Amino acid sequence: MCAPFRGALGDIDTLAPLPIIIIGAAFSNFSRLFNKTPAVITATSLLAVSAFAVSLLLTRSITGIDVWRCLLIAILMSGMFAVMGVYLRHLRATHNAQYKAVVDNTVDIVIIAHPPTKRLLYVNPAFERHFNIGLADALLMTTEDVFVLAEPIDRFNRRFESSRCIETKMRAGEGRDTGIDVQVDFCTSPMDGEDVWIYTARDVTQRRTAEQQLLSNQTRLDHMAHHDQLTGLPNRHYMTATLPNMLAAAKTSGSLMALIFLDLDRFKFVNDTLGHEVGDRLLQAVAARLRSSIRSEDILFRMGGDEFVVVLNKVVSEDEATRGAARIGTALREPVVIDGGRLQISASIGMCLFPRDGADMHELLKHSDTAMYSAKDRGRDNVQMFTSVMDKALKRRVAVEAMLREAISGRQFDVYYQPILSLESQAIVSLEALIRWKHPTKGMIPPDWFISVAEETGLIVPIGNFVLRRVLENMADWRRAGATLVPVSLNVAPAQLVRGDFRTMILHLLRANQIDAKLLQLEMTERTIFDIASATAGNQGRDSIEGLRDLGVQIAIDDFGTGYSSLSYLKNWRVDKLKIDKSFIRDLAMGSSDYAIVSAIIAMARHLRIEVIAEGIEAYQQAEILRQIGCHQGQGYLYARPAPAERTLVFLTQQTTAGYADEDTASVPDLPVDLFQREGT
Repeated sequence: MCAPFRGALGDIDTLAPLPIIIIGAAFSNFSRLFNKTPAVITATSLLAVSAFAVSLLLTRSITGIDVWRCLLIAILMSGMFAVMGVYLRHLRATHNAQYKAVVDNTVDIVIIAHPPTKRLLYVNPAFERHFNIGLADALLMTTEDVFVLAEPIDRFNRRFESSRCIETKMRAGEGRDTGIDVQVDFCTSPMDGEDVWIYTARDVTQRRTAEQQLLSNQTRLDHMAHHDQLTGLPNRHYMTATLPNMLAAAKTSGSLMALIFLDLDRFKFVNDTLGHEVGDRLLQAVAARLRSSIRSEDILFRMGGDEFVVVLNKVVSEDEATRGAARIGTALREPVVIDGGRLQISASIGMCLFPRDGADMHELLKHSDTAMYSAKDRGRDNVQMFTSVMDKALKRRVAVEAMLREAISGRQFDVYYQPILSLESQAIVSLEALIRWKHPTKGMIPPDWFISVAEETGLIVPIGNFVLRRVLENMADWRRAGATLVPVSLNVAPAQLVRGDFRTMILHLLRANQIDAKLLQLEMTERTIFDIASATAGNQGRDSIEGLRDLGVQIAIDDFGTGYSSLSYLKNWRVDKLKIDKSFIRDLAMGSSDYAIVSAIIAMARHLRIEVIAEGIEAYQQAEILRQIGCHQGQGYLYARPAPAERTLVFLTQQTTAGYADEDTASVPDLPVDLFQREGT
């Protein structure tokens, strides 16, 4: 019966591999088979075994009974396959349910998308919670609606070949403003016979916010670490980090650079008189002026306190740098108005050039600082360019400060007295107290060598207080010794006058030594009055002096004619005495213009009912001229040199200056420049 069939197929032996191919094809899709229903599984299994039986018929002669046996075997195998399929389908369904439960309960967003259409096939509840959107609406969206990308989704997916996770933004639909930062993982996986895209996204919005906050805090901390909180200017740390690079760039380009070091004059006095709040506001105003007075390519730093550094980039010449420094000085001279009061400020400015005056930052800072101190020594409010000679002066200043501190603690100071006489009667009418420094190894050091350093460092306050105590103690000793007391004048510094406890201290010392306040005279220079008026807008300074006058203390202006706005101070400030500076007395007898100046001062004082004292009288001719033009009193080497308290007691007892000329305590020989250099340096 098979002969015709065989004939139709030709050589039947060539079909021998057919059953193997059929069975292989059936079982090659075994994994897909068990995704079908049991009926499909049974039919497929029966078809496979039947095909096997038919193939046997085609390849060899078999009987009919053999065919029925094959069919029976096919039925049994189909049943077995059906049972196995049902079990495996149940097992797969159980596993799928477990997987779905995990996916549905995870906090991460899970999205399954169809690659050809890019439409979403599945989103888990985490997606619905994050975007407040239902599953039905979500399945209407595509991947472009979900991911905020600047590139096609296919290119985005390819990026996962080289990166496991990618951070981006997600949203729930095109045009929605609400979005979250996510970290996305991606893979492809087969599902229902075809590959799908599976995205797992973790919400990192809070982490990104925290990171941004940390970055903002770090940026703020870095700014605080490298900028001055009061003025907002770059500080010393910023300068240390950036200036070396600036110098390297200038060296490479061969350009010239200027480094300016400036220190505000009498700023400590402002703090002491008006308080640190006003001082801070003054510093802010100064910083603003400095910013406006430099070029855009220049850099301004605040070193600390009242010190600033300006770096002038790419200057053409020394003259250009000097003009830049002068422009800064001019800007600072304008009064600063704070709370209705006008504060007068100025700066001592030192400057050096790179690479001429230094090869690195530290050397340049040192030299510009040295030049700044030279500007202070030259009267403040000026600009000085560094020279090698300044190094020696700076070393001397540093040594003087160190020795002054030792002198205060080691009690090396003493007070000498010079008599002031009536030019009419030649009677001694008062004394002037003068500070003297007896160094244990260097001998007598004149005041000109240390007073300016004491004022700059604030050591003038303890030195001045020592003089005040010593004067009143000496007066008490003289009275107990039976001497007739005369008024004693002593110099006071601005820093002493504006201290709140200065008046109280004077009152206490007067009472402790039982000295009448009328016997105490306080001398201040025009510069002192100028400092007080500039720092306090006049009111507080006048109140301080009036408070002393209320005690009975007399006020004198020393070195009159050498300061600023002398006539305006005489008008607005009540004083008892004027002391004409010795520079006007020196050439008085030579018919110079000094005669006219001195005559005018004496005439003016007479109308204002102020006594006049001439300083530095060294010749009888000078004394006679002064007497003829109406000068009341005078002092100088013609009458007596300063002497210690013991010799002053003799003079007070005998009421004569005889013997004073022999005590040549002020004739200190010229001191060498290296006076204050330590041995071996």
